[in-house]
Amino acid sequence: MRAHYPWLLLILGHAASAQYSSANDWTVDHPQTLFAWEGACIRIPCKYKIPLPKARLDNILLFQNYKFDKDTKKFNGTVLYNATKTEKDPETELYLSKQGRVTVLGNRINNCTLKIHPIYANDSGNLGLRMTAGTERWMEPIHLNVSEKPFQPYIQMPSEIRESQSVTLTCGLNFSCFGYDILLQWFLEDSEITSITSFVTSITSSVTSSIKNVYTESKLTFQPKWTDHGKSVKCRVQHSSEVLSESTVRLDVKYAPKLEIKVNPTEVEEDNSVTMTCRVNSSNPKLRTAVSWFKDGRPLEDQDQEQEQQMSKLTLHSVTKDMRGKYRCQASNDIGPGKSEEVELTVYYAPEPSRVHIHPSPAEEGQSVELICDSLASPSATNYTWYHNRKHIPGDTQEKLHIRKVSLWHAGNYSCLAENRLGPGRIDQEAKLDVHYAPKAVTTVIQSFTPILEGDNVTLVCRYNSSNPNVTFYIWDPQGSGSELKPGVLRIQKVTWDSMPVSCAACNHKCSWAFPVSLNVHYAPRAVKVLKVSPASEIHAGQRVLLRCDFAGSNPAEVRFFWKKNGSLVQEGKHLHFSSISPEDSGNYNCMVNNSIGDTLSQAWNLQVLYAPRRLRVSISPGERVMEGKKATLSCESDANPPISQYTWFDSSGQDLHSSGQKLRLEPLEVQHTGSYRCKGTNGIGTGESPPSTLTVYYSPETIGKRVALGLGFCLAICILAIWGMKIQKKWKQNRSQQGLQENSSGQSFFVRNKKARRTPLSEGPQSQGCYNPAMDDTVSYAILRFPESDTHNAGDAGTPATQAPPPNNSDTVTYSVVQKRPMGDYENVNPSFPEDESIHYSELVQFGAGKRPQAKEDVDYVTLKH
Repeated sequence: MRAHYPWLLLILGHAASAQYSSANDWTVDHPQTLFAWEGACIRIPCKYKIPLPKARLDNILLFQNYKFDKDTKKFNGTVLYNATKTEKDPETELYLSKQGRVTVLGNRINNCTLKIHPIYANDSGNLGLRMTAGTERWMEPIHLNVSEKPFQPYIQMPSEIRESQSVTLTCGLNFSCFGYDILLQWFLEDSEITSITSFVTSITSSVTSSIKNVYTESKLTFQPKWTDHGKSVKCRVQHSSEVLSESTVRLDVKYAPKLEIKVNPTEVEEDNSVTMTCRVNSSNPKLRTAVSWFKDGRPLEDQDQEQEQQMSKLTLHSVTKDMRGKYRCQASNDIGPGKSEEVELTVYYAPEPSRVHIHPSPAEEGQSVELICDSLASPSATNYTWYHNRKHIPGDTQEKLHIRKVSLWHAGNYSCLAENRLGPGRIDQEAKLDVHYAPKAVTTVIQSFTPILEGDNVTLVCRYNSSNPNVTFYIWDPQGSGSELKPGVLRIQKVTWDSMPVSCAACNHKCSWAFPVSLNVHYAPRAVKVLKVSPASEIHAGQRVLLRCDFAGSNPAEVRFFWKKNGSLVQEGKHLHFSSISPEDSGNYNCMVNNSIGDTLSQAWNLQVLYAPRRLRVSISPGERVMEGKKATLSCESDANPPISQYTWFDSSGQDLHSSGQKLRLEPLEVQHTGSYRCKGTNGIGTGESPPSTLTVYYSPETIGKRVALGLGFCLAICILAIWGMKIQKKWKQNRSQQGLQENSSGQSFFVRNKKARRTPLSEGPQSQGCYNPAMDDTVSYAILRFPESDTHNAGDAGTPATQAPPPNNSDTVTYSVVQKRPMGDYENVNPSFPEDESIHYSELVQFGAGKRPQAKEDVDYVTLKH
């Protein structure tokens, strides 16, 4: 069976295996037929599936030319391979053993791949693959086709191949065996295609070995030319360097007709004849139309033509210059039209009437201009004559006339005359060179009266000398400086002192500017201001100060300077000088600058002189005499720059009152607040102190009433005590006289006198600092009575005997009194009318009876009477 028909073998193999299979049998997949040749090898890719789940293959046998014995129910034949459980790897479950020529590359689960190497021609036929798994058994037929010699590869090619279109040829061989490599090579006319770079586009090779197909393939992609038609393409099979087999096909390239044109002669003078021949060199398929002629891409009609098989002839009689051009011929087949190359026919003639072309036109002044003499001639003109306004331009004989920088005198009419070897031509028409230029000699003219004063109305006119084309509009600079009454006339309303110079431009397609003209506006001095020259920092009293009057501009420039202080004229001159400035120089200063147009006054410049506090004084509100209980406010008034930042208050004794404000508030007032007060102020420059101011605080009527009532009460008490004292004195005298009559009587009398200085009587006038206060009197009246411990002390006192018996009365009587009489004149505005009685009223102690005197007590009794 030939290798070119593997599909028939696949059908036969499938039919042979059908008798051993059923729907519930094993599933085994492999190529139905495998091809090889004597000495090569066969690799049989194989997959199987056991009907029982999780079953494992126990044994595998490979039979050659097997048959089934119906009696023994076994398969008989030549055993090429027999594997048992001990012949497999227990871990990977792969069959790794090789028996003779057969190697099993499968496993116990699903792979039954085999390899037979070498293979022989008598191996052709069916192999039987016997597999057992427990009680399950299966025989799978595998068909081999082994030839004695290597079989030819097959070449597949498209049904039609066209010129310059990409084509792919496929060379295939139904063989692939690992360990026996083969190579597929391409050749074009016995030349290996890989070396023909202009022919081949790409070559790709692939090897396929699956359970469905086993083959080797190579693809050749190229773009054939029409010259490749009929050439042979060969695919060769090689093993190592040995050529095993090859197949050849011939290329049938379809292409349009290939034409060749010849013209005799290609250069001819007018009135001569020309013959053109078109030959069809090749066409596949054959021509479908006759040969046709074209001139400059357009078909020729009504021409003298002769048609023959594969050739056409065209004859041109009495050639004219209009017959010059490019000729070609054309024929068509089923692929399309074929065109010959174009051949140019040159007809010689004298120059035609010439024309002049100007680039650019119109030309701008200063531009480069090119004039071209256009005159058709064959051969081309070799000499040109140029004319400007019909006057010959010497020195220019070329086709092009160049003017590097065109000017006004270049304007005019130009013409040219061309000439070749057949003779001169003639002038057809002239061309006009129009030179455009911007307006010339532009000026700005002032039409108003001069000099121009600030606030005047000014009229300006823009003028020019010439222009091509005419002026169409005007531009004024600066823009918006005025209103245009008509083109070229500008009106400026109320011109300002700082008006810029004015310029105008006259414009066509370009603008020409005039030189700016100054309006020279006269105005009074501008931006007058006062500048401090020295000192550089703050101005302190006593420093040297220099001020300067400055201004921005004046027209005319002659000026005078004047100084004013608070609106009054001070002096004339540019500078104002203070040799030693004082606070009185402070104020608002203006400087005034004057010219012939007017006066300009600067803004007021405030001159501030810094000085320490001065002229301090204390003002008392509501007045210097204030009743006690009221409120008094003391203000520290001063003159200082900068203002006082800290105040200090002192009383009449110079004691700091610890008040730092400008005002000292006393509330409520007491008599003790009476006295003098002064303040001290401090700023960043220094310190100043005020003279003292006196504050007098007097009693209120309520206080005076209380004091008078208290004084009257004391006077009454003194009178009562005086009367009582007189009575006691009288009684004492009586007792004294009686005591002298008694012999045994002993008595003692004593007195205590408080001698105090007499107070100076109060003046009759009103007192400004209060009245006398009795509570301030420190007088203490006291008496001490001390008795002797024995009678011996008293014996000598009275000159009586010591043995004298005590008087019959045993009771001891002691009378003790102290009387201090309040002097008069202790109350405000009360003077005594009599001298104070400084006598002391005393008491007498009498002890009657005889006998032992009781022991005296050593106690001390104090009696003090105060009011």
